[in-house]
Amino acid sequence: MHDKNILNAKGAEYYRGIGFMCGLEIHQRLATDKKLFCSCTANPVAGAVPVGGVDRYQRAVAGELGAIDTATKFESLRGQRFRYSIFGRSTCLVDIDEEPPHTVNPEALKVALSLSKALGMDIIDELQTMRKGVVDGSDPSAFQRTILVSMGGSVTLNGKRVGVTTMSLEEESSGIGERAGDAVTYLTDRLGIPLVEIDTDATIGTPSEAREVALHLGTLLRMTGKVQRGIGTIRQDVNVSIKGGARVEIKGVQELDLMDAFIENEVERQQKLIAIAAKLRANGATTGEIKEVTALFEGTSAGVLRSSLDKGGSLFAFPLSGFKGLLGSEINPKRRLGSEISDYAKVAGVGGVLHSDEDLAKYGFVDAEVEALRRSLSMREGDSFIIVAGPERNALPAARLAKARAEASLDGVPSETRAVLSVELCTTRFMRPIAGGSRMYPETDVLPVVVTDKMSADAALDMPSIEKEKAYLIGLLGNQQLSEMLLLSPRLPIFKEVSKGRDRENSRFVANVVLQKFTEMRRGGLDADSIPVAELVEVFDAYRDGIVTKQGVDELLKALAGGKRPVGDVIEDGNLKRISGEGLRRIVESERLSSGSADALRRAVMSKYKLRVDGEELNGIIEKMAL
Repeated sequence: MHDKNILNAKGAEYYRGIGFMCGLEIHQRLATDKKLFCSCTANPVAGAVPVGGVDRYQRAVAGELGAIDTATKFESLRGQRFRYSIFGRSTCLVDIDEEPPHTVNPEALKVALSLSKALGMDIIDELQTMRKGVVDGSDPSAFQRTILVSMGGSVTLNGKRVGVTTMSLEEESSGIGERAGDAVTYLTDRLGIPLVEIDTDATIGTPSEAREVALHLGTLLRMTGKVQRGIGTIRQDVNVSIKGGARVEIKGVQELDLMDAFIENEVERQQKLIAIAAKLRANGATTGEIKEVTALFEGTSAGVLRSSLDKGGSLFAFPLSGFKGLLGSEINPKRRLGSEISDYAKVAGVGGVLHSDEDLAKYGFVDAEVEALRRSLSMREGDSFIIVAGPERNALPAARLAKARAEASLDGVPSETRAVLSVELCTTRFMRPIAGGSRMYPETDVLPVVVTDKMSADAALDMPSIEKEKAYLIGLLGNQQLSEMLLLSPRLPIFKEVSKGRDRENSRFVANVVLQKFTEMRRGGLDADSIPVAELVEVFDAYRDGIVTKQGVDELLKALAGGKRPVGDVIEDGNLKRISGEGLRRIVESERLSSGSADALRRAVMSKYKLRVDGEELNGIIEKMAL
């Protein structure tokens, strides 16, 4: 894990000095009843069984400007078959592109307009739905519908203004079900759920500032009361560049606490790639031609190669003049230049990618094989090589991609989109080239939406305000610290729903459970966030009405997070009903005979009834006995 003390030691002056630029793209799924362009439910049932499926292959097409986007074209090179599982209430013909989209969901549009007002953005008078080409399989139609809603807002934190350039309303993508070889199965139940995307400018000055901006925007989104909760419902993409580097987009940073570490690692990665490029240029480095070398290794015992050859695969290799020693250069924890090159090759569907800076003996290579390969590639001292193994239809494209990435290393940092590789190490891997505007074209099946004065006025009435929310929480809880913790918590909407109509004491109890117990349960592998609000209300009503104790609430939540059962049944089956009043007094009297002191009596009762007895009530009864 990254050392946050080191991160914090690098202040704004350091980042200005390296030409640091950073911007965010916040994606938040909305809690509407229906999807964005159809009447399917936007609340799919967890664990629902598919009722069928369709298969698709996808290809890149030209956008509105007549060009094919680089990222879209790259994704289409995979040639993968995609299967889409379809569901009863949460998938329809619109989702699988067999029926034109319906009109835009007005509930989702109102949320986007209200957020635009809160951020001081200029709302576009006439909203045009666009198609954004995506051929990575995440959408059966090979495009995602998106609507640019507003532009030109800002947030101000610690006296600094950060611009909010655009806000869009768009469809959520499909979820990944499983992978099997070249085939990927996607789940269409979440496809088309409304999503807002908020993009900032690149004026964020430090990694910690990026985290603060993301936290502020996430808080504002929760203020609407119209966002979904749970893992995966909000995603942060981070754009980073430094002087001499390039814009790199890190997709899907889920943990806000780790955002600064991911950004710092990207800065380090770019700095080291720039340094490697300088060394390569000083060496006069070049890349050679790709050559099939299958015949050289017909009798090899090298595991990676042998496995491929036994399946009828082929081997391709190419020389890297002046690269020796640099392929093994570390650019991030457990990541080297060779890892970067290998990532590109693996996009083509191969697993066997090796380079000569590695310890080839551990893979089973013998010296004679390596020397034969070097002669075949006309290599000299100071040269390296890359060898790729796999089915010929995959291995040759993989070698070409690897060579392209090796050539890019001569220039330093390629502009690309990267995915999270390791949350523990805060590292990333290559995903695809960075997308451009060429993948956009108008959606001809949806009429433009004119934003009327009434729509704008209604949105202003629902405009979220962090300051108003803070004042409301302090008034309810009478505790500023607890209020501020809730304000920044993604579980604020849960608290607001569950605490309705409760007094201050009960509301504080709800707040502490939601903030602390839910986090403990998540760390223990239980998803308390998945418990429906209606069931949570029942749980806290049972506590308020004296049916269960605080410890009983903990057990109830654990049981509900682990399965779907009525709250009343869990209380009965788990023997969680509170013992109070005369019943508790009789238990204390019976235990008193064998206990010599108040402490011993307290321990005796709690050891037998700790989930059913309130500690304060027990203490009161024992004190009255004057032991």
